[in-house]
Amino acid sequence: MSGTFVGMPAFPTAAREAVANPTLRGNLRHATHTIRDKRAKAVTELDDWAQLREAGKQIKDHTLHHLDHYLIQLEEAVTAAGGTVHWAVDADEANRIVTDLVKATGETEVVKVKSMATQEIGLNEALEAEGIRAYETDLAELIVQLGKDRPSHILVPAIHRNRAEIRDIFRTEMSAWGRPAPEGLTDTPAELAEAARLHLREKFLRAKVGISGANFMIAETGTLVVVESEGNGRMCLTLPDTLISVVGIEKILPTWQDLEVFLQTLPRSSTAERMNPYTSTWTGTTDTDGPKNFHLVLLDNGRTDTLADDIGRQALRCIRCSACLNVCPVYERAGGHAYGSVYPGPIGAILSPQLRGTQNDIDASLPYASSLCGACYEVCPVAIDIPEVLVHLRERVVQGGEVTRAGNKVVLKPAKGHTAERTTMRAARWALRRPGILRTGQRIASRTRHLHPNRLPLPGPGKAWTTTRDLPPLPKEPFRDWWQRTQPTTKNTPKDTSKDSPA
Repeated sequence: MSGTFVGMPAFPTAAREAVANPTLRGNLRHATHTIRDKRAKAVTELDDWAQLREAGKQIKDHTLHHLDHYLIQLEEAVTAAGGTVHWAVDADEANRIVTDLVKATGETEVVKVKSMATQEIGLNEALEAEGIRAYETDLAELIVQLGKDRPSHILVPAIHRNRAEIRDIFRTEMSAWGRPAPEGLTDTPAELAEAARLHLREKFLRAKVGISGANFMIAETGTLVVVESEGNGRMCLTLPDTLISVVGIEKILPTWQDLEVFLQTLPRSSTAERMNPYTSTWTGTTDTDGPKNFHLVLLDNGRTDTLADDIGRQALRCIRCSACLNVCPVYERAGGHAYGSVYPGPIGAILSPQLRGTQNDIDASLPYASSLCGACYEVCPVAIDIPEVLVHLRERVVQGGEVTRAGNKVVLKPAKGHTAERTTMRAARWALRRPGILRTGQRIASRTRHLHPNRLPLPGPGKAWTTTRDLPPLPKEPFRDWWQRTQPTTKNTPKDTSKDSPA
């Protein structure tokens, strides 16, 4: 199995295959229920959780509204502290920048602390094409890499694997990547963790180049922040001579005081802890501690286009806690691979189509990968209204697809496909704006109700929908006809306008 999502089927096909895997469903059900229960208890410890949630939302919205200002401030602060800032408009440019930086050091291997941004752009594959090997050091990411697999969760990328599967991966694959697994390795968590620690320690001590992401960037000081639970991040961020951080432009916060809010909400929402075991911060370079060279690659890759959408930009508030995945009934059954993106679950269903566009089958299907139950919105620590954005993106899929800017307005480019659905919606809009036409249509439908089939004889995908749903029976007369027939004539009686008029 490839480490990338290129060539995967659309969500309906991928989900159908995943649901048929009982082992996968069992692994997901056990893990998500355990995490969600712990999170619920951790959140109730704070009497001001609702206020913290609102504060996080307001901070993020303010920052996104003034993103240009804070990014320039960040660049100036990082440069003043001895770092170098690079701007990458897309994945290709980001990969080229990082690859050139690594090649300039003369090294052929790097260690990485878990970074969704580098997975988003396919950095590992780009480095491999240039003869550079990247070693993932997060335990779950290591499992995914050794298993030639794909991540399936934001916080726990190997959530789809059980302990026996992980033991078998370590036994068969570790030796090809470095120190082999110990003889007689069992599937107890302590032994698996120790095997990973021994395997990774030699890489930490040998590596001259580290690559990271960041959970947050502080504009006022140029400081980057990584929170994690294993200590691998601390090793990657301090031991190499050169550190390259690839970070999405939306990860910025104006001040250290703003960070206080997220250091309370992020750990409780993600790992159900009061604070993360390791919170690492770094600002530029120093002569006596840490890397001698620091490079910050600021990644756009569709984020500016997302920012232009008044409704869709909510997705850029995301702090990657994964709380929405753990409560989603669709994710629990289909798993992360079905989303065809490094960002799975509800947040992936609204983020990936905006970053990558909706012109391909995978991303056009993602806004429909939801029951719109609203559980994701209830647990989001920055109050992203994911159901609202999903409905908005469904409209985009039907009407057009790509968001572009015309002056200060957001418009949709015309898109191919979905012709029948788009035509139906436009016909409905035309009729609903003309009460006279609407009333005539209702009367005709009522008087011919005995001729209507119980199900619509639709071909193709529509057939699957209609074969499991009966059409609702039509009444003998439309509501307005019934009202006028049964209610006394008063000044409050609804008027019936036969002339066409806008709704």
